[in-house]
Amino acid sequence: MAIMTKSDHLQAEEVERAALADLHAAAPAELRQRLGMRLEEIDGGLASIIPAIPSIVLNRVQGLGLDAPVRREAIGRIREAYADAGVERYFVHVHPEARPAELRGWLEDAGFRPRRRWMKFIRGRDAAPAARSDLNVREIGPEDAGAFARIVSEGFDLGEGGVELLPSLVGRPGWHIYMSFDGSEPAGTGALFIHGKAAWFDYGATTKAKRGRGGQAALLSRRIAHALDVGCEIMFTTTGEWVEGDPQHSYRNIQRSGFQEDYARDNYALS
Repeated sequence: MAIMTKSDHLQAEEVERAALADLHAAAPAELRQRLGMRLEEIDGGLASIIPAIPSIVLNRVQGLGLDAPVRREAIGRIREAYADAGVERYFVHVHPEARPAELRGWLEDAGFRPRRRWMKFIRGRDAAPAARSDLNVREIGPEDAGAFARIVSEGFDLGEGGVELLPSLVGRPGWHIYMSFDGSEPAGTGALFIHGKAAWFDYGATTKAKRGRGGQAALLSRRIAHALDVGCEIMFTTTGEWVEGDPQHSYRNIQRSGFQEDYARDNYALS
């Protein structure tokens, strides 16, 4: 694969940001109100706020300092937005190219501390790898939306709020939700979001009873093939950075599927 450029790094942020924003847009108005969902633009960063789902998967600020340098007062506005919503645990992402250089220091001065970083992965148009699994993989429709939401919510600890929210992605334009099955029993999930010529891979989860059977590798392979079929030029995904002693099953599956490490993005949370 060719060396990726600065524009590729920023495209990785753009497609992830678009997917996060579309999750909010997909939810019916009544559900958004009940879960307390809102998106807020803060000095160029996108703050996703969902008080009813207290998880850093959905409560996080992305894109600070990429379109323009962040002003110091934005840090206080971020704290205030989440405090007003009653959200105590959230991430502020800081891209390696975020400006100004003082941003990390400002966050620490405001009480934020670095947490485990997320590794962003990138992939071009190489063919989808073969994946061995005794589970069957197919794109799902509304009849399986509830099972998709339950598996993801269990895997990412999103609770009942996630069970209510995630079905709205199934069948939504731009989203393609895949599931692995053991016979007729749902086993695992993987989402594909198409944004222009870029693809974002998200919500990979498997039920505890069905792990170790190659389901996630098969789900990655099917989504790669789909992205290639619709003409995507570049693909992205993410997981927690490599930590010695951690089994890192997702990390290994991603690399075996032809994704390469692109950059590690800092995560800051209130101490």
